[in-house]
Amino acid sequence: MEKTERKEVTRVALFVMFSVSAGVIELGSFALLNELTSWSYWPCYLIALTLSVLWNFTLNRRFTFRSTTNVPRAMGLVALYYCVFTPATTLLGNYLTETLLWNEYLVTGINMALNLSTEYLYNRFVVFGKSVDTRK
Repeated sequence: MEKTERKEVTRVALFVMFSVSAGVIELGSFALLNELTSWSYWPCYLIALTLSVLWNFTLNRRFTFRSTTNVPRAMGLVALYYCVFTPATTLLGNYLTETLLWNEYLVTGINMALNLSTEYLYNRFVVFGKSVDTRK
């Protein structure tokens, strides 16, 4: 395996590792809100998702993509991703849990898997594409 391939494999591994830690934050906060409040699925999910996004963005910008890109610009691009991802998964998740009576944790897990795969590609090629590895 050549050096650039190794770098990319390492980058994916770091992204997955940080995403798992963000997933722990998301699931933990979702579970707390879901079990300790009488709220429906969507506010629990939105709060948990927001907490995990902030965590994940901060770690991945610095350590995975090693980017010196303009933080407000990068966060704006991430916000655009979530302007599509969040309503889609919130509405679908609410439909699955409230109408079809799917388990809330199963739906949250499916959303997290979708998020992991699509967000890596979006971050790698759109948010940090030209600024990857500019941090020394």
